[in-house]
Amino acid sequence: MTRAIRKKILIAGGAGFLGINLCKSLLGDGHEVFIFDSFPAGSRNKIDYQFEAEKSSKGVLQILEQNVTHHMDLIHLEMHEIYNMMADTPSRRYQKDPLQTLRTSTEGISNLLKLAMKHRIKILQSSDSESYGEPELQQQTSFDEGQRCAESLCMDFHRMYGLEVKIARIFNTYGPFMLPNDEQIIANFIVQALRNQPITIYGDGEQTQSLCYVDDLIAGLRALMDSPQPIVRPVNLGNPSEFTVLEIAEKIIALTGSSSPLIFEPHLEDDTKPAPDISRAKQLLNWEPQTPLETGLARTIDYFERLLQNNASFAALQNSRPRYQGEIVL
Repeated sequence: MTRAIRKKILIAGGAGFLGINLCKSLLGDGHEVFIFDSFPAGSRNKIDYQFEAEKSSKGVLQILEQNVTHHMDLIHLEMHEIYNMMADTPSRRYQKDPLQTLRTSTEGISNLLKLAMKHRIKILQSSDSESYGEPELQQQTSFDEGQRCAESLCMDFHRMYGLEVKIARIFNTYGPFMLPNDEQIIANFIVQALRNQPITIYGDGEQTQSLCYVDDLIAGLRALMDSPQPIVRPVNLGNPSEFTVLEIAEKIIALTGSSSPLIFEPHLEDDTKPAPDISRAKQLLNWEPQTPLETGLARTIDYFERLLQNNASFAALQNSRPRYQGEIVL
């Protein structure tokens, strides 16, 4: 029996929702993981109360606290793979400091690509799917433009230097380690339901969302990273199944046994999200989501129940906000 190779893997943005779940998966398989993060949504203690209870003892976890836009003195580290998970934050938060947002997307990925070049290793760029709609139909932001530029830089490094790059376009994902205030309806609805508070639905609730459970998404990311070199064009990862917002709210109320009433308010904005076309992921990676919505919701509810029971942890997460240095480098 061939023993699995233990890899040393760098995760930029490893303290985010997807980053922590990816770290947990890799550690569970015995790899050595380096979380590379400046912890913009809170302190370094975030790892302790979000991750300590669940991290596997099979692997080795190390934390490197640094801003990805700064010079990276990491050449001395032996690495096998790099995951860039820096897009793992709702874009509205990024707009509190649009200049730093753009720098993170462009200078950050440029630094990571150069690091991958020096080590001659693979790098995976995670992009937010909402950045790739019809530009004339949406307000263009530094987050959206930064994500497009990051993909272009990845492709340029591949074409010019032969660097092996993988690009994932990630659609709506939910699951354990979400922030209570991450601006997604799943977290909002679950917290409100567990507290028996009114659940607010904007519009008639018939707008739809596709939702991918985080374990499925992480499996897709890892399959993409492990895929053969010819896969260089972006691959959509998400769940094509769609549910109405009203259906989602009703399922959460039923699973929590909540007495929360449903409150309907006028639309603030169109929150219908497109379902992903995952045909390339099926064909090239033999990947598609496996977790039914009810199962994923039950696991996510269990996470938030445990979080709510620990008042200090919940308060720290609930109150975490991006902190920006406001620095201007000319």
